[in-house]
Amino acid sequence: HALVAQDLAIDFLPVSVFWGRAPGRQRSWLRLMFAEDWTLVGRTARLLSTFVNGRSTLVHFGDPAPLADFTGQGLEARRSVRRVARRMRAEFRNVRAATIGPDLSHRRTIVAEVLGMRAVRAAASAEMRDRNLSRREALGVATRYAYEIAADYSHRFVRFMDVLLTRLWNQLYDGVEVLNAERLGAAEGAQVVYVPCHRSHMDYLLLSYVIYHRGFVVPHIAAGVNLNLPVIGRFLRKGGAFFLRRTFKGNALYPQVFTAYLQVLMGRGHSIEYFIEGGRSRTGRLLPPKTGMLSMTLRAFLRDPSRPVVFVPVYFGYERLFEAKTYVGELSGRPKEKETILGLLRALPQLRERFGRVYVSFGQPLDLGAHLDAHAPGWRGHPAGDARPPWLGTAVDSLAATIQCRVNAAAAISPVALLALALLSTPRQAMPEADLVRQLELCRRLAELAPYARDTWCTPMVAPDIVDYGIALNLVERVPHPLGTVVKMGEECAVLAAYYRNNVVHAYALPSLVACAFVSQPAMTREDIGRLAWRVYPYIAKELFLHWSEDEVPAAVDRVLDSLVTLGLLRRETTDGVERWHRPPTGTTEAVQLSVLANATLQVIERYYLAIALLLQAGSDAITQDALESRCQQMASRMSLLYELRSPEFFDRPLFRQFLDLLRHRSVIGTSPAGRLVYGQPLLDVARDAQFVLSEQIRHSILQVTHG
Repeated sequence: HALVAQDLAIDFLPVSVFWGRAPGRQRSWLRLMFAEDWTLVGRTARLLSTFVNGRSTLVHFGDPAPLADFTGQGLEARRSVRRVARRMRAEFRNVRAATIGPDLSHRRTIVAEVLGMRAVRAAASAEMRDRNLSRREALGVATRYAYEIAADYSHRFVRFMDVLLTRLWNQLYDGVEVLNAERLGAAEGAQVVYVPCHRSHMDYLLLSYVIYHRGFVVPHIAAGVNLNLPVIGRFLRKGGAFFLRRTFKGNALYPQVFTAYLQVLMGRGHSIEYFIEGGRSRTGRLLPPKTGMLSMTLRAFLRDPSRPVVFVPVYFGYERLFEAKTYVGELSGRPKEKETILGLLRALPQLRERFGRVYVSFGQPLDLGAHLDAHAPGWRGHPAGDARPPWLGTAVDSLAATIQCRVNAAAAISPVALLALALLSTPRQAMPEADLVRQLELCRRLAELAPYARDTWCTPMVAPDIVDYGIALNLVERVPHPLGTVVKMGEECAVLAAYYRNNVVHAYALPSLVACAFVSQPAMTREDIGRLAWRVYPYIAKELFLHWSEDEVPAAVDRVLDSLVTLGLLRRETTDGVERWHRPPTGTTEAVQLSVLANATLQVIERYYLAIALLLQAGSDAITQDALESRCQQMASRMSLLYELRSPEFFDRPLFRQFLDLLRHRSVIGTSPAGRLVYGQPLLDVARDAQFVLSEQIRHSILQVTHG
C-alpha cells in the first residue's frame, strides 16, 4: 500500500519454471526419466532433476498483473496480499495444466467416474429392461464400453514418442512449417478443443508433436475404432487416443457412456482433439462436417459453463501425401482399404521416399460462449438438466460452418499447390515453361495484393524455383522443344495434383469467379459483375467454406478488381459515369493468364450448370431430387471421360445434393406435394446468367451430353 501511495506503476509478472519440459532439447533418455510431471518428489530427486535437465528447461512468462488491481476499493493490506496470492496460484495452476496437463488419474478411476454418472446409470437401467439383463450384467456392458473408449495416457510414452517422431519427420519431410503458433497460448486457462482438417493419418501425430514442441500438453484425441488395432491401439491409447464407433445407432447405452467420458475429460481440464469431417478427405477439399462430437461438446459445456471452451482450428497442407497411392486407387473406383497391421507393414518401404514439406497452421480460436451469445442468445437461461434445447441443432451447424471457414482461412499456399493450380487449369496439364512461370508469379502476387484472409500464408519461393522444386519432387517434368521448353504433368500425378490444388482453391475462388465473368464477354460493368458474383457466390461459399458473408462480397470483389487492374489483366474505363472493365485483347499473354485463372473454378460452375440443364430438360414437377442427383452424377462422369477432366470431385454425388439443397433453401426451386422438383423464373434467371460466365463451347458441350 505504501508503494501504491507513492504512485509507482508496479506489475506482478508470474514466471513458471519447468525442469525437463523444453522438448526441443530433450534427446537424452536420462533427461526423459527426470522430466517434469505432477509427481511429488523429494529435495534430492529435485536437485538431481535440476542438474540433469539444466539445458532442457522451459521458462514461461505470464501476463503482467498491475499491483493497483489488488489494492483498490480501500482493501486492507492483508486482504490485498491474499488476492495477489490467489491470483498467482490460479495463474501457476493454469500454466502447469496447459504445459504438462492436468494431474492424471488411473484409467480405472476415470472409468469408475464415468459409470457413476447419473445419465449412464439411467441408460444401464433402460438396458436392463430392454434386454432382460440383471443390473450386474447391464453395468458390465457399460464397463466394457468404457474400457473400449478410454485412453491410457502416459507422460513417459509421450516423451519417448517425441524422440521417435523427431527421427521420423527428419526421414520423411524436408521440414515441418508451423504457422500462427502464437494461437496456442491464446486459450490458456480455458478448455481447449483442437479441430483440425483431416488429410492423412499423419495429422494427429504431427499435431500432437507440434503442440508438445511448443510447450503445451498433448491433447486427448478422438480416433475411429478402426484404428484400435492389436499393439497399435495400445500405443495410441498411451499417446492420448480414445476410441469411438463410426455410428451410435441401435445402441442407447454406448452414446451415454461416450458422452459421459467426454464430459469427465472436459471436467478434468484435459485438452481434446477431434476431426469434425469424420474421415480423411480423398479430394483435398474440406468435407461437410459431421456434428456429433460438436453436439456432445456443447452439451457438456452447458452442464458446466463456468469453465470456458475454446476451439482451435488447424489446417494441414502436404506437398506429398503418405497415402497417395491408396487415394488414387479409391478415386479410381476401388473400395476403401481397411486399416490392418499388414497394411501398415506394406507401407514401411515408403519411409525411404521424399515427401517435401508439411504445413501446420493454427486458425483464429473460437470461444464457444461468445458464439452461443451470437447464435442462441437465451442459452444462459437454459436449465442444465434438460436433455436437448430446441436451438441446439442450429447452434451446432453454425459452429461447424464457422470452424471450417476458419480452418480454410489459415491455409498455407505451398509451391506444390501453386503448380497444381496452374497446370490443372490447362487442357492437357502442360504449359510452355515461360508461360507457367508467369502464371505462378501471378498467383503469388494475387495472394499479396488480395489475400484471402489475414491468416493465409503463401510461399515466398519465386516462380522459377517453384518449377525446379516440382521437378525435384517428381511432380512435373521438363520436355525440351525447339520452340521452347514445355513443363508437363503425368496422368497419375494429375490425379494427385487435383488433391493439392483443392487444398488451396478456395483462396483463389473469388479472383477466379471474377475472371470467369470475362470468359465470353469482352467488357463488363460493375453492376453486371456484382450480379454474377451475387448469383454464384452463395453456392461456391457453401461448397468451399469461404469466409465472406454475402454482405461482404461487394467489397471483396472491388479488391479483386483493383488487384487485376494492377496486374494488367483488366483495364478500367469510365464512360458517362459508368465504370467498365475490359479484358485484354485475345491472344495476348495477359488474356491467357486471365483465362487460366478463370479455369480454377470453371469446373465448379460447369457442374452447377449441368444440374440446372438436366432439371430444365426434365421439366418442372417431373423428377425427384434423388433421381436428378443420380442423373447428374452419371452425366458428369460421362463428361469427365469425354473431356479428360482431372477432378474426381466433378462427379461427386454429395456435391450435387448440396447444390440442390441450397437451391431449395434459397427458394430458387421447390418441392411439389408428390415430392418432385418444381421451378419458376428464379431458376431461369440463374440459367441465363450462366451464359455470361460459361463460354459458348462449354455450354454446347454440356447440352450435347445431356441431350445425348
